[in-house]
Amino acid sequence: MSRSPILSAPRLWFVMLFLIVSLTALGTACRRYDVVIRNGTLYDGTGRPPRRADVAMTGDRIAAVGDLGNASGDEVVDAEGLAVAPGFINMLSWATESLLVDGRSLSDIKQGVTLEIFGEGSSMGPLSPEMKARAERTQGDLQYEVTWTTLWEYLETLEQRGVSPNVASFIGAATIREHVIGLEDRPPTAAELERMRGLVRQEMEAGALGIGSSLIYAPGVYASTEELIELCKVAAKYDGKYISHLRSEGTRLLEAIDELLRIAREAKIPAEIYHLKAAGEATWPTLDAAIAKIEEARAAGLKITADMYTYTAGATGLTAAVPPSALEGGLEEFIKRLRDPTWRRQVAEAMRQPATDWESLYQAAGSSDRVLLVQFRSDALKPLTGKTLGKVARQRGTSDIDTILDLIAEDGTRVGAVYFLMSEENVRKQLRLPWVTFGSDAGSLAPEGVFLESSVHPRAYGNVARLLGRYVRDEKLIPLEAAIHRLSALPARNLGLEGRGLLETGMFADVVVFDPEKIADHATYEKPHQLASGVEHVWVNGVQVLKEGEHTDARPGRALKGPGARRTR
Repeated sequence: MSRSPILSAPRLWFVMLFLIVSLTALGTACRRYDVVIRNGTLYDGTGRPPRRADVAMTGDRIAAVGDLGNASGDEVVDAEGLAVAPGFINMLSWATESLLVDGRSLSDIKQGVTLEIFGEGSSMGPLSPEMKARAERTQGDLQYEVTWTTLWEYLETLEQRGVSPNVASFIGAATIREHVIGLEDRPPTAAELERMRGLVRQEMEAGALGIGSSLIYAPGVYASTEELIELCKVAAKYDGKYISHLRSEGTRLLEAIDELLRIAREAKIPAEIYHLKAAGEATWPTLDAAIAKIEEARAAGLKITADMYTYTAGATGLTAAVPPSALEGGLEEFIKRLRDPTWRRQVAEAMRQPATDWESLYQAAGSSDRVLLVQFRSDALKPLTGKTLGKVARQRGTSDIDTILDLIAEDGTRVGAVYFLMSEENVRKQLRLPWVTFGSDAGSLAPEGVFLESSVHPRAYGNVARLLGRYVRDEKLIPLEAAIHRLSALPARNLGLEGRGLLETGMFADVVVFDPEKIADHATYEKPHQLASGVEHVWVNGVQVLKEGEHTDARPGRALKGPGARRTR
């Protein structure tokens, strides 16, 4: 009896599966991509352990991930021994001005940063005519023309001029307040509050990420909790987020966290703490209670996160030693009033008293020798760059307080300063928190040209590289896959940015290739203008901006819209 030529069901299924796999492999082998990265160790952004995999890009998207066989590309990169990761997100960037002057974003691109997030308290729009004039009048080393009015127009300006990274922004709560109320220390009227809400609505529909506040600086400090809740209620309707430099990072840290939690709860909005820290030695032990308070809120269902930089010093201006009430009307008016000896004595006395209802970073530093002067506009004062406040005071024969007021008045600016405030132990503790992401709180610079006119905090050149080199590789505080997750997919998800943060088929092709054994920061407080090393290749939207460690001068960055803009389509 002869056998039937018909295959049994199991055999038929096996043959079909074999044909499908074979045809898929053949298709992959024959497919040509724009870029193929081979032989790398893939960290896909999810936090899962790495795996050996190839990555292909076509246009601005990830076209394939996995074993791509003999697939070819217009460019093939051998990533043997290297990590391949999604582009990194700088959650707190002050590259707002530096990108207008130099769109390469060199100090951050050299660390694999492909997205800059702006908006800590103040933003580049919406601007009134008076605000535009003030912005141009008070510029320092970086000079540019203010040609935009709204925040979205600013972001589009960057894209049109050409920048290497992607950009996105929160709306500054202080900017909204200044637009409607000016620089006065008073609550808005009902009509003014409605105008403020309208400006938030306009910017959220255009593409803003939410509301950003900075509650130790004038005029943002003048806002009540209730005012912030009202602005956040508008942002929440567009799936926005509230992100805040707390009203205190020092002696009132726990109280300030309570304010953020109240805003999140009453406005029904996710909230993030900018640069989480316990500032000032007396406050260092408070960090545990702060973390516990945040984690309790998270466990109760509030969407609360934080970001941080990887250093024990912060940077701002000498005006952070001045009571905010004295800064009503703005810096220019403050400097004019300093000419009145009686008023100046009153301000100086207030600066000497323990700051109980405002935040004095001078007092938190504990010593004028822990305050480093880094940025002046005046050529006459630039020789003081890199000296401590204490040293300058001794050279001048004036008190610390008088020196602060003199330098502000003489330079006509807030005078850039680095304050040593935090403990290394607390930095390490925060690094282990799975809900903390990372932001440099600095511009993206280059060790050349106009940027060398001033000093800077080393975090502008090393925040990410310091994390991946010192704390991940050398100290092994967290696994590399966890660090990459918190540099990519986690912030992208928190911000509601579609198509970013993961190395998966169909995602935007923001890709970093780096050497985990060599990545390192080199910037120091004494010599901050030093680029990081160890990042070999970077692509933004499928265009290579860093090749074999060198910038290609490509500027494919885009202005990214938040989820609110998608809801209004």
